[in-house]
Amino acid sequence: MKYLNELLIDEKIKFIDSYINSKNAADGSKFDANANVSVKNIATLESEINKDINIIVNRRLVYNKIKTLFTLELAEEYLRQIEKHEIYVHDETSLKPYCASVSMYPLLIDGLIRLGGESRAPKNLMSFSGIFVNFVFAISSQFAGAVATVEFLTYFDYFARKDFGNEYLKSNGEFIESCFQQIVYSINQPAAARGYQSVFWNISIYDQYYFDALFENFVFPDGTKPNWNTVKELQKYFMIWFNEERNKAVLTFPVVTAAMLTDGKKAKDREFVDMCSKELSKGNSFFMYLSESADSLASCCRLRNEVSTKEFSYTLGAGGVATGSINVITLNFNRLIQDKKDLNLEISKIQNYQIAYRKLMEDYLKANLLPVYNAGFISLDKQYLTIGINGLVEAAEYLGYEIDNNENYKKFIVEQLNTIFKLNQEKSKLTGYKFNTEFVPAENLGVKNASWDRKDGYYVPRECYNSYFYRVEDQYINPLEKFDLHGKEILDYLDGGSALHLNLEEYLSSQQYVLLIDLAALKGCNYFCTNVKVTICNDCQHIDKKTSLICNKCGSENIDHATRIIGYLKRITSFSKERQIEAQKRAYHINKKESLGRHINAKQTFTSIEV
Repeated sequence: MKYLNELLIDEKIKFIDSYINSKNAADGSKFDANANVSVKNIATLESEINKDINIIVNRRLVYNKIKTLFTLELAEEYLRQIEKHEIYVHDETSLKPYCASVSMYPLLIDGLIRLGGESRAPKNLMSFSGIFVNFVFAISSQFAGAVATVEFLTYFDYFARKDFGNEYLKSNGEFIESCFQQIVYSINQPAAARGYQSVFWNISIYDQYYFDALFENFVFPDGTKPNWNTVKELQKYFMIWFNEERNKAVLTFPVVTAAMLTDGKKAKDREFVDMCSKELSKGNSFFMYLSESADSLASCCRLRNEVSTKEFSYTLGAGGVATGSINVITLNFNRLIQDKKDLNLEISKIQNYQIAYRKLMEDYLKANLLPVYNAGFISLDKQYLTIGINGLVEAAEYLGYEIDNNENYKKFIVEQLNTIFKLNQEKSKLTGYKFNTEFVPAENLGVKNASWDRKDGYYVPRECYNSYFYRVEDQYINPLEKFDLHGKEILDYLDGGSALHLNLEEYLSSQQYVLLIDLAALKGCNYFCTNVKVTICNDCQHIDKKTSLICNKCGSENIDHATRIIGYLKRITSFSKERQIEAQKRAYHINKKESLGRHINAKQTFTSIEV
């Protein structure tokens, strides 16, 4: 037996001491601070202690694969770029593929048998609810990041109709709610998941046009088809239930995305828009994905993956909803610009690194190490090799651009993104692999890049690099400008996704949200959400979906706030120290004419969405 050297042992013991004395789990982590790890305990410590070794092993595996496929020089360049913080490999502490939106169809055929479980296919709503929880846990164990089950409510509706008929919400509403409780609370429980995190779980709801396009050719194993009328009512029921349940607990998951089709000017299904707007005005919190065609899906906290083949066939299990990213490597744009690097060359290198990673996954697949793929829940061929972008706003600031809705700034962004987009298209044609580009959330990376760059003497305008095309701390930019900056002109070249976060001091009216959704459709802003900080009393545990400095129930000043760290809802005290600082600097719009200031008048602000 080989013994660990004393230096390594001492380092591990020092890390344990440091972790014990850290303020929270995110601050205790040295490698991938994650606000989803809400508590600090022995399980979270154990998951952190050997991450440095996992990183070393992962790098060597990719290094060896690059050397075999390409050249020794490129393999050495891979290590150099990581060590010099020119690129960042996400979830490098894991050997697993990154994230996936899976097809649930094989669950109806084989249950969990092909994933190594004992559960057979569900026969009724009760068994479906039970097996679904285990299904999400089993799937998530084979991915480093998020898992999306965008068919969840459609399948739930199928079993509910089988058991109770089409009027099941009227006849068995209490039982439906108990099933929701079982599923949602179980998946939000961290004990059963990775490193004492709860599973990063995403679901979707659809307007009628989107639903019809996705499920037009879908047939359940018994020959029946999905029923839009009952799914529509179930979606509404779930949204109301979930919103009310969040008055009792800070339920982080599922992250819900409302997918709707537009005609390029406004959303088409007005009943669905009205439902979403009504829920938003009542404090519900979810993302909205707007598209002119149902050939793409958005999940996680901004990831958008096109289904260009329109293969909405479930004969082989993995249908049109099955997509995701195999791996994400993010380019530090601020360094790239200041180092005057050739973007074409840098992207070409990253693409080859990604190919090497893909080949590793193929090796694991051949060795039957990824049963989720063999079982038909997802296919490598449906997943993307994603190039992430971080530090683009900061790079523009270094070059002297005004960071607002002006043509020079937008032209700069489009030039960079279009270059990457074209290179990805060419590489996809050449290799047969799918490549895309994402403006990554950078929950942890935004802080790291800023810190690394400042330490190395680069121009760094803030402590955390932006995850948007506007400055998150800008108190003067108005909502309309944000929709322009995240509009079609830019997003056409960002095929892997981005997200606009409209932070508000207070909720808008239902009518205003309707106009806001239509504004997004008009501008081509395909993925956005609105955020109002939730107030949580640490004394009486009361939750108020309004932003306040005291508890409105007991009057205590011992309060916490919850908001989206990026994509998911969490207590701000769960954020890392640096992210807490960033959260305090975020600009929140007020629903008043005088609140928005610079180069606009009242008619250009919330007056535009007043009725």
